[in-house]
Amino acid sequence: MMMAKLFGRRSVFALCRNIGFSLLRPQYWSYSSLHCFHGRGEQRKEMQEAGISIGSPSRVQKLIASQSDPLLAKEILDFASRQPNFRPTNASYRIVIRKLAASEHFSLIDNMLLRLKSEGYSAPRSLFSTLIKAYAGAGFPDKVLDTFYVMLKFDYKPLPKHLNGILEALISRREYIRPAFDLFKDAHKHGVLPNTKSYNLLMDAFCSNGNLSVAYSLFNYMFKRDVVPNVESYRILMQGLCRRSQVGTAVNLLEDMLNKGYVPDRLSYTTLLNALCRKKKLKEAYKLLCRMKVKGCNPDIIHYNTVILGFCREGRADDACKVIEDMPSNGCLPDLVSYRTLVGGLCDLGLLDKADRYLVEMLSKGLSPHPSVSHGLVKGLCKVGKIDRACELLEQLLRHGETPYVDSWGVTLNLMIDESDQARVDNALNNVLKVEVTRDTRLVDAAPLLEEYLVRKSREKKKRRQQQQHGRF
Repeated sequence: MMMAKLFGRRSVFALCRNIGFSLLRPQYWSYSSLHCFHGRGEQRKEMQEAGISIGSPSRVQKLIASQSDPLLAKEILDFASRQPNFRPTNASYRIVIRKLAASEHFSLIDNMLLRLKSEGYSAPRSLFSTLIKAYAGAGFPDKVLDTFYVMLKFDYKPLPKHLNGILEALISRREYIRPAFDLFKDAHKHGVLPNTKSYNLLMDAFCSNGNLSVAYSLFNYMFKRDVVPNVESYRILMQGLCRRSQVGTAVNLLEDMLNKGYVPDRLSYTTLLNALCRKKKLKEAYKLLCRMKVKGCNPDIIHYNTVILGFCREGRADDACKVIEDMPSNGCLPDLVSYRTLVGGLCDLGLLDKADRYLVEMLSKGLSPHPSVSHGLVKGLCKVGKIDRACELLEQLLRHGETPYVDSWGVTLNLMIDESDQARVDNALNNVLKVEVTRDTRLVDAAPLLEEYLVRKSREKKKRRQQQQHGRF
């Protein structure tokens, strides 16, 4: 509803005089009603002559706070500020600025800050935290950077959290890493002392962009400034070293960390284990895995799987078996990835009996082997002539609701066709076919091979009957 249209300008004045400013509830305010008063001396004079008051500063503040439209909230503040002998509350300005920031009306915020400063109002540090987040979220890194110096104009020394918020916003853009570093160095001149998080943010930025030497310099500079590094500081540097394949230096940094009483976090160990495995330093990786529990960090499934994968990639699946056998005693049970990696690695080495044992163990725990894993084992068994076991395995997979590859059926049936011992083949195939066949089993995909087998078997029976008949004559 728009008051000016419903009642006319003078009617509004009369109503305001009769029932007071309480009539001007939020739902009655609109741009049209405000423009009846805004910017026209004649209208303000009419209000004064009519003896109308817009209410107390606190009531205006409540009205501003209740507005969902930030531009309307600003109009109300502007209108109230022009009234004689009226001084809006400090909070009114802050509320409007926050509303403008939330709606990304940044062009209006600069003017509001100047007004706040020129009229002698203070601006709380929390307001600048809001602006930093708003500018960063809207993608205005230059305005984020300027906020640091705007705070100084208000005679506020930014806190480390403000500095960190600005640094975090700047380093998210590669081209602003250097400006962030310049601000970091300039902060000391204004009495703002970067803390551990400040150093970590810049170290991470430089490591991620390949400037490891700068990151290392920052790390060493922390001690000169009596800033105590934390576990994250060490981890960031270790990750940077590992990216540059300087694994030995990263391990030395871990030793330095341990000697100084730090307990590395899980991610630090994951970083080093991955790097050691990639560099094929599997013995060192396994030793580090064993040391973790002693040093106060119990290895988790990610650490174990990293080492298992490292061994299997290098053709040392037999050693990976030792890792997986150690897991339960250390309070960590093998998962799907552990078994899949190990079974695949054992099949690649031709250690089929071990692979078979671990696959059966996997199924017994309700874990589903990927069809590629079971196919590798079926194929391996068929290659060494263990057709009975291959068929038994297919049967087990079907009973557990697994879907073997069509190639698994193909390699098995091909061997059956070439097998001279028909009784043995029939028995193996019948065992598989005892399981209920559904569309999910994809047995139908092997139909051409199965058909070939059955046709061949039928021809052989026909040939034997003919031979028997010739024998009678």
